[in-house]
Amino acid sequence: MEEHPDRTPAAHRVMRQDDNGNRFLLARGLTRPAAEALAAEFEARGHKQLYWVEREEPEEPEEPGAGRG
Repeated sequence: MEEHPDRTPAAHRVMRQDDNGNRFLLARGLTRPAAEALAAEFEARGHKQLYWVEREEPEEPEEPGAGRG
């Protein structure tokens, strides 16, 4: 998916999955190139982990009064 120059670039995050299938957030709020570079840096360390980059979805607006009780 292409970024449009007239829009704010989408934030991306770097995720990791370990040998047991547990998933962890490593970093967030990055540009796609920065996230890809960070994932590549982790992969280069030689660990048997899976690293990937995914786009962060914009946070949904909170319902008025949510969490109040």
